Amino acid sequence: MRLRKLHENTDYADSILFVPAMLDMHFPLIKYAFYSKDYHPVIMDDEDGITDIGLKYTNHDMCYPLSQIVGQMIKAMNSGKYDVRKVKLLMPTAGDACRGANYTGALRRAIKEAGYGNVPVLTLNVRDYEPENMMKFDFPMVWRAMFGLFYGDILMILLHATRPYEKKSGAANKLWNKWIKLLSRDFISGKNLSLLYMHRNFRLMCKDFARIRRTDIKKQVIGLVGELYVKYCHLGNWDVVDFAEQNGAEIHVNPLSYYAIYYMDTHMIRKHTLEAKGARLLMKLLELIQKDMIRALRQYDYFSLPPYWDLKKEAHGLVNYNIRNGDGWLIGAEAIGYINHGIEKVFAAQPFGCMVNHCSGRGLYPSLTRRLRKGYIVSADVDASASKLNYYNRLLMLLHGM
Repeated sequence: MRLRKLHENTDYADSILFVPAMLDMHFPLIKYAFYSKDYHPVIMDDEDGITDIGLKYTNHDMCYPLSQIVGQMIKAMNSGKYDVRKVKLLMPTAGDACRGANYTGALRRAIKEAGYGNVPVLTLNVRDYEPENMMKFDFPMVWRAMFGLFYGDILMILLHATRPYEKKSGAANKLWNKWIKLLSRDFISGKNLSLLYMHRNFRLMCKDFARIRRTDIKKQVIGLVGELYVKYCHLGNWDVVDFAEQNGAEIHVNPLSYYAIYYMDTHMIRKHTLEAKGARLLMKLLELIQKDMIRALRQYDYFSLPPYWDLKKEAHGLVNYNIRNGDGWLIGAEAIGYINHGIEKVFAAQPFGCMVNHCSGRGLYPSLTRRLRKGYIVSADVDASASKLNYYNRLLMLLHGM
């Protein structure tokens, strides 16, 4: 069955799949990977009152992203817009010792207390965590997801690097939307999803954004690091990108493809199994595409951190590669990469109580700046009980006080 029919009508799919809002710049395209005869995805986007709903059904000590995800999903089921008998909830998880591994159980308990105990919770992971509840996926879904990953990456970088300097307000957002629409047609039709087209599109995107008329004002550039949800979702980082731009700065967010390769490197290729061999091949492919994306960006004078393996080498001796839970050592490595490559101010956003961020992130930052002898790293917590005023003040201190 063609993806177009699956995209247009929920009746073609067995289940309505609620997908948590985690990747602002990527889900507009990655969502097409979920469309199949089994699933019709719905990306959660309601924000009004979701924190209170989430806290009603989750332990307040669990990290902030969980309350947002639970709040959005329960509110959607309460809305009456969906046939709850067809709804399934998706919980992507690293499946490791990070508290993210507890999200599936916490979500099930929450929806049971909310009166939806019969609604299934599916996992999406590659470590056989809860295999009986794994979401079904096949090669075409993985292929579309890979294209959504890299197109989301390069468009995110281009948008964030262009919008603060545009002469005509809204020009960068308009161009971003144009490309999302163009690419969405390819995803729905199944056309042009080849590596050759991706190579071509990388350069066309860069060329398009480079044409936008810019001011000559030089602005500070801030590198954003932290836990995945908080780094890539405006709900998780309290709209830090918009806030920084409104205060005369540009924020650079490192591409999601670094996390994808990091995860394969630290978890999937260490075994001597057929799955590990397949992961090595996929990782090699992601590396090649990432290098091509970086070449395209640099060809048009857009900033990028070095490719994954170069970034990892630069962090050698400064981070502990054995810290692999959640975002692990990648958090510190990205901070090192920014400081070494000219972005000497780094803002680290993290959920309050996130052990990974506090051990491999906050606990490391003073040591990094002392050993690098340059750079500033300011960290701030996001939490339902935290102060947004204090959070924004920390960013302003980084912008104007250092």
